[in-house]
Amino acid sequence: MDKTVLAAFGLTLFAGLATVIGGFLTFFTKRTNTKFLAVSLGFSAGVMIYVSFVEILAKAREALVLDFGEAGASWITVASFFGGVLLIALIDRMLPSFENPHELHCIEEVSEHKQVHNYKKLMNTGLFVALAIGIHNFPEGMATFATALTDYKLGIAIAVAIAIHNIPEGIAVAVPIYYASGSRKKAIWFTFLSGIAEPVGAIVGYWFLRDYMDGAFYGILFAAVAGIMVFISLDELLPAAQKYGHHHLSIYGLVAGMGVIAVSLLLFM
Repeated sequence: MDKTVLAAFGLTLFAGLATVIGGFLTFFTKRTNTKFLAVSLGFSAGVMIYVSFVEILAKAREALVLDFGEAGASWITVASFFGGVLLIALIDRMLPSFENPHELHCIEEVSEHKQVHNYKKLMNTGLFVALAIGIHNFPEGMATFATALTDYKLGIAIAVAIAIHNIPEGIAVAVPIYYASGSRKKAIWFTFLSGIAEPVGAIVGYWFLRDYMDGAFYGILFAAVAGIMVFISLDELLPAAQKYGHHHLSIYGLVAGMGVIAVSLLLFM
């Protein structure tokens, strides 16, 4: 495994294990900093949306032009983008909201014992939950890994955005597990599994697909990754920021995220 692959894997690992931070926050912070989360989630969405439309789709089309020409590359880019949207949407539909780690909770819920019975079945379906989390996080891991593999600087931006959105995801995983078991260790362990699914998924995907990784493959993959990230931003990040009750702060974060990534891309041209 060469240095480029190791570096890409390191970024994916960093992004995935940010869920553990969320897990620890659940037990060592008394209240959810909803303003910070609203801004952070908006910022993450801004980075993902901007980089998807401005940078990744352009790179996808550029990679496809050599094999399919201008018109063909445009059609395949659009088809792959919406294919990525469809993939992540189907995965989300497969997961009931109860098991879905992206159904966010607040830290305060840990102390709301009146809701414990709602989470009892979690331990009875532990293997399914672990599998569901892995399936959901696989595209995110592949997105970070594939991008970093071809453009490391762009991969850093995506890894940071994914990491920011994985912190509240860690809270979402830790809260119901703690409800069901009463064990902080189990809650953190499941949070770790949620995060490690991303780098593991990236490596597994790379291992099986590396023989097919030519220019056309990367073009299709990049466009699909753009679709996945836009869907995650619109379906998860912004609604989650709204859920924390700070509409304007989430939009300010969104614009700030776009601005930061725009300037970053210009500086590294």
